[in-house]
Amino acid sequence: MEPTTTPPISPLGQALGRLPSGLFIFTSRHHDRAGGLLASWVQQAGFDPPMLTVALRHDRPLTAWVAESGAFALSQLADGQKHLIRHFARGFRPDDDPFAGLAVRDDARGGPVLAEALAFLDLEVAGALDGGDHRIVLARVVGGAVFAPDAEPMVHVRRNGFHY
Repeated sequence: MEPTTTPPISPLGQALGRLPSGLFIFTSRHHDRAGGLLASWVQQAGFDPPMLTVALRHDRPLTAWVAESGAFALSQLADGQKHLIRHFARGFRPDDDPFAGLAVRDDARGGPVLAEALAFLDLEVAGALDGGDHRIVLARVVGGAVFAPDAEPMVHVRRNGFHY
């Protein structure tokens, strides 16, 4: 059997992968259900009113949930919370409870908030556009709080800007 080799990463892929981002748990509600996923493409986009953008893959069920509900929440991860990355990065089947074993708070209208998060933001959708394989959502920040003021936010860079 021949050893597998990883193809070299292009210079463009290396450059894109070096764009730093925070790590967040994106949550939304759909009727009587709630879902969550790991999100890293989040960026502040305005001061007055406070706005941000988030990019969601088209094939994620929560992308459709947000389009229908018009709201979502973000729980910002603190440095060292890799257990939450592992928990949410694996994805969930439609009938799974993504919050099983985790403490959640009901502080946001847009979705559940992780009790151990560094901070959270509650958001209302103001607009959206297609960005290739992702939907770019522009949202108005309608609430939020810091739970761990002494914690540092988790910052993420990738080896290859063409893959998560």
